[in-house]
Amino acid sequence: RSSYQQAAREEVQVFRDGAGMFSTIGSINGMPVNFLVDTGATSVAMNAVQARRLGIDFRIVGEPGTVVTASRVETVDRVMLDSVKVGAIQLRNVEAVVLDGPQPQKILLGMSFLGRLEMQNDGQRLLLRRKY
Repeated sequence: RSSYQQAAREEVQVFRDGAGMFSTIGSINGMPVNFLVDTGATSVAMNAVQARRLGIDFRIVGEPGTVVTASRVETVDRVMLDSVKVGAIQLRNVEAVVLDGPQPQKILLGMSFLGRLEMQNDGQRLLLRRKY
């Protein structure tokens, strides 16, 4: 007899909010955050105030760069997050960018996280599933 059991699929359902956006709660480096799911964002993205609250010393460990946002080119600091978690899905070493100023208002859950998952969008629900 084998005692092998198939691992449970790590998956999360994210539903549209009142504004029609996919928002969810999760954590970065163990600290709770609100995410806006953004498949148009290359990386997880946050503003400087959010990064400081999460204890990310982006001025010291970050690598300066630029990103093109919907409205303009922004100066950023690229950092590596130890862990990003949404529901049962936790990924390690996720690239993020920190923007100066108030944008983005919500932390963007971009493709540096989402691209490592299977995504299924059926209109009102987004299913995120860990790839094995």
